[in-house]
Amino acid sequence: MDGGFPIDLVLFGLVAAFLVLRLVSILGKRTGFEQPAERVIPEPAGRSASPVAAPLIDGVAETVAGVRRVTPAPDSTLGQSLAAMARIDRNFTPERFLDGAEAAFQIIVKAYAEGERRTLHPLLTSETYAAFEEAISARETEGHVQKTDIRSVESAVITQADLHGTNAVIAVRIVSDQVNFTVDQHGAPVSGADAVTEMTEIWSFERDLAQSDPAWRLVAAHSA
Repeated sequence: MDGGFPIDLVLFGLVAAFLVLRLVSILGKRTGFEQPAERVIPEPAGRSASPVAAPLIDGVAETVAGVRRVTPAPDSTLGQSLAAMARIDRNFTPERFLDGAEAAFQIIVKAYAEGERRTLHPLLTSETYAAFEEAISARETEGHVQKTDIRSVESAVITQADLHGTNAVIAVRIVSDQVNFTVDQHGAPVSGADAVTEMTEIWSFERDLAQSDPAWRLVAAHSA
């Protein structure tokens, strides 16, 4: 590892060199599901998070730059799954993964809102990218413009960690404050509101830990 940014960051993305490089340095590697993963369906701007009580996670909490991050206790089932991943990839740590999950979240949300396909492509699985691209194309056909501003990320909590052979998947519950709305070609509001809304979402990333490609890629995302 070189400073705070490991050499393997270089492989994480194609575009937005600085942002993607930073993202790769943190997330590091990619995982895979043994069964078909849930398809990501981008939700329309202005959606509001459901007030569902979050499950309790037995783990260790820390605050990094204002974000509350929770990693599972080492002796928990989740903790043991993460330890097994670390035995395959010695550069893996839950803390580093959460750094990257937060960075990925911010980059992907911004790129989706702005229709930046070249930024999204290397950060998503092929099926997930297809869903995002379809939603972006539909928005462009209508002449709509999405306005998204992530005001803050309040917390990032690992809620699932599965390992099948060398294929791994990690799910993260992310709570953020966002302004999210859509306008038409004349600037008239279509959906959402210019107001801060708390969003709670589960984002799942995958990677084959045996591969040299260090990128974790988004495989699923949905409201919690």
